[in-house]
Amino acid sequence: MKVSVKVPATTANLGPGFDCMGMALPVYNTVTIEETVLPGTGVEINVISEDDKADELSLEHIPMDENSIIYKAVELLYNSIGQTPSELKITIHTQIPVARGLGSSASVIVGGLLAANELLGHPADEAALLSIATEVEGHPDNVTPAIVGGLVLTSSEDDGSIVYRKLEWPKEWSITVCIPEYELATDISRSVLPKEVPIQDAVFNAKRLGMFVHALHTKDSALMKLALKDKLHQPYRMKLVPGLEKITENLKHEENVLGCVLSGAGPAILVISEKNNLDKIKSIVRDTWNDLNVKAEILTLPVEEQGAQIIKID
Repeated sequence: MKVSVKVPATTANLGPGFDCMGMALPVYNTVTIEETVLPGTGVEINVISEDDKADELSLEHIPMDENSIIYKAVELLYNSIGQTPSELKITIHTQIPVARGLGSSASVIVGGLLAANELLGHPADEAALLSIATEVEGHPDNVTPAIVGGLVLTSSEDDGSIVYRKLEWPKEWSITVCIPEYELATDISRSVLPKEVPIQDAVFNAKRLGMFVHALHTKDSALMKLALKDKLHQPYRMKLVPGLEKITENLKHEENVLGCVLSGAGPAILVISEKNNLDKIKSIVRDTWNDLNVKAEILTLPVEEQGAQIIKID
């Protein structure tokens, strides 16, 4: 039996929602798991890039053996029903850029889990899949929207359960995803964060997250401009993302721009704006990075309302 699962990219944090906010985007990885019939072959993992420009270094982020995060996720699911995965062939077709803050690792975790769950006859419900995925990934902000789609406020509880609620993104606001050519590993991006923050910074983010949710419901552009500020992660990560500070400064005086935030741990950047003048926004970002000799792919994308989907069973 062979199962293929299509999983969307995700962007996390969105400014003030550090480790608790995530959104699915319409760029996809496809994970296929096949039960092989040859005993003793163990697990085989193959990564196929859809991007001819992707180099071998990018693909090295996904180990090809039992140390891979996708195998760990599959193994946890099997173990939860008292089984051990044996002969499996796993193939990952990648379109989501690796190490850019767009949920590439979350996508393969989720794809592996859903495919394995199908192979096993659906022993895990959505709650169990969310818990296992979060256990492997470490936090739920990317895996939750990868599974359920949309814009999601999500929390990992002390008992391992995941609580989430979907929020509606206003159609009046555009999301422009700016993806530089260079990579930034999540562990490096997390290493610069302090273990403790001043209470006034925590309060600042609590206020901004409240503003964010209210601005969504009321489509209040002026409030969203305030809401997209952050003091918990972006100030510390700024130095790891060449051009971020300059791009933010150059966009600040564009009236239709609501904010510029890191996508997850970076280095991709999201520009939130009203729908007019998108070409100028892209030009400002591209020109700023060009001055630093950084090439980039810049896409205006809608929210992907559907999460991971099984697309083929043989």
